[in-house]
Amino acid sequence: MLSTTTSRIALQTRPLFVQRFYATGAGSVNSLLVVEHKNGKIGGATLNALSAASKLGGSVTALVAGDAPEAVAQAVAKYAGVSKVLTAKDAAYANGLPENFAPLLAEVQKKHGFTHLIAGHTAFGKNIMPRAAALLDVAAVSDITGVESEDTFVRPIYAGNAIATVKSNDSVKVVTVRSTAFAAAEEVADNSPATEEADAAEKPNLVQWVGEDIQKSDRPELGSASRVISGGRGMKNGENFKLLYDLADKMGAAVGASRAAVDAGFVDNSLQVGQTGKIVAPELYIAVGISGAIQHLAGMKDSKTIVAINKDGDAPIFQVADYGLVEDLFKAVPEMTEKL
Repeated sequence: MLSTTTSRIALQTRPLFVQRFYATGAGSVNSLLVVEHKNGKIGGATLNALSAASKLGGSVTALVAGDAPEAVAQAVAKYAGVSKVLTAKDAAYANGLPENFAPLLAEVQKKHGFTHLIAGHTAFGKNIMPRAAALLDVAAVSDITGVESEDTFVRPIYAGNAIATVKSNDSVKVVTVRSTAFAAAEEVADNSPATEEADAAEKPNLVQWVGEDIQKSDRPELGSASRVISGGRGMKNGENFKLLYDLADKMGAAVGASRAAVDAGFVDNSLQVGQTGKIVAPELYIAVGISGAIQHLAGMKDSKTIVAINKDGDAPIFQVADYGLVEDLFKAVPEMTEKL
């Protein structure tokens, strides 16, 4: 596969605020938004990806594929920026298997001549988009945080310690979008795009859907919560995470964890925040017993307000925190819960 991507890399020694410049009115841009959905609801990252697609200018067509895509197609049609909706109804698309989705994207691109294929940088998007790029023989540009023009994007590398400005010379740009970098698109009352069925595509019989095990919680979803409380190795064991659960319930917050806590078996890896976990950017992030390794900071440093609680006053987490409390967490957290 030939890659035609070039990049300019700016090293940073402190948090970098990227000024973004956007293309407007680019008549040649024709984007396809891959809609992630489950149980009849649009995935939140799709709405952020729609905002990124709108920054490119031109038209945006939403693709909804599944065994019953009609309700989701009607829902996505109400959002600003969507000019057309394509639906692909087939049981093969019911569970987001990339082996079936990627050929569909390639076929739709070739039929309609889309210049950009765009999805959220979620497990769904990261699974499908590189495969689609391979079928189209182009390079994928992943995890973008900014759009400079229709062929130039901003993305973090080296756990966010460097920012790369990447220009793609491919005729088709395949892009995944970091949801925390773009505001979610909003519904508009007067949007009524045309809807049509996508052409049939090859569905390779390579894998079979067996099932899934979903953990349900009454707390907000970690990736989209406005408040997040995370615990690290300082929690000492999994039972002590109840302190964070009690505080989170008082605040209506989601609970997260550092990789150290996950690797130690304190909590399930679905709670991991960091470079190899979930990327979050809530209004309030409280780091409890977390030292502040760079891998963890990569997943939460874009939070609006960061509060650190750690008995080690020299912990690196205090360098990025807006508020810091040097105190034993086993004293501080119960006191906070009681006062709330």
